[in-house]
Amino acid sequence: QRLMNDIRAGRLDIVVVYKVDRLTRSLADFAKLVELFDTHKVSFVSVTQAFNTTSSMGRLTLNVLLSFAQFEREVTGERIRDKIAASKKKGIRMGGPVPLGYSLKDKKLVVDDTEAAIVRSLFEGYLEHGTLSALIRHLDTQGIVTKCTARRDGSSRGGVRFGKGSLAYLLRNRVYVGEIIHKEKHFPGEHQPIIGPSLFDAVQEALTRPDELRTRRRFKASETFPLANRIADDRGNRMTPTVANKNGAHYRYYVSAALAQGRQSEAGSITRVSAKEIEDLIADKLRQMRN
Repeated sequence: QRLMNDIRAGRLDIVVVYKVDRLTRSLADFAKLVELFDTHKVSFVSVTQAFNTTSSMGRLTLNVLLSFAQFEREVTGERIRDKIAASKKKGIRMGGPVPLGYSLKDKKLVVDDTEAAIVRSLFEGYLEHGTLSALIRHLDTQGIVTKCTARRDGSSRGGVRFGKGSLAYLLRNRVYVGEIIHKEKHFPGEHQPIIGPSLFDAVQEALTRPDELRTRRRFKASETFPLANRIADDRGNRMTPTVANKNGAHYRYYVSAALAQGRQSEAGSITRVSAKEIEDLIADKLRQMRN
């Protein structure tokens, strides 16, 4: 993308690569690049491969080279995916963020006793409080936040309050019963479990209750929310989309994120607005500005 921007801005006269596959391994992408080169009169040179794209034979040679490069890329990807699948079937962890309750030692998950106690309290607390929202309010009073992990660049990720999405993901994570997940299949892992099967199954059953599922209802594919994350309540909380059904009718709303995340005390004076009404109002204002 940076290369294409430099070409469009007229900052380049020639593009030099060691081999053509260092530029791209996709025939479709290269066709777009060649068209861009021709439009802006930019030359293309491969140091170790001699071909002239002004002739039909040169273009054929180039397409053959790119076809093999694309084939190599796809075969390499397949091998990597097969290796990951085979390793996970053996219970071997293949990277990714370290979940709360574990630390990493020799590339393996090791139970962190302090964090493991928090994880157990989350599972037990969900059964006690009954809903994600109620549990989140309890976690806020206790100051319990997500796992904080240091990045290689010195920054950190996590260490923030739980939301419904992150909390539901944690409660459904089968790593806590000692398993490794791969494409919706689970296999016995090398690491030790933190949660017993009976407690985990009880939480999964509670998460599928109708009243809990209503709070995480999926939108229809045809539904659009053009103002999602573009409007906020009078206390600065972004308004997120939600839907509701009443007496057979389907309604769309924008709800304050603070209310949706169980932080009612932080929500503004107006916590919910009709999506159609606010969208029509803004559309009318935009038409007036154009006129």
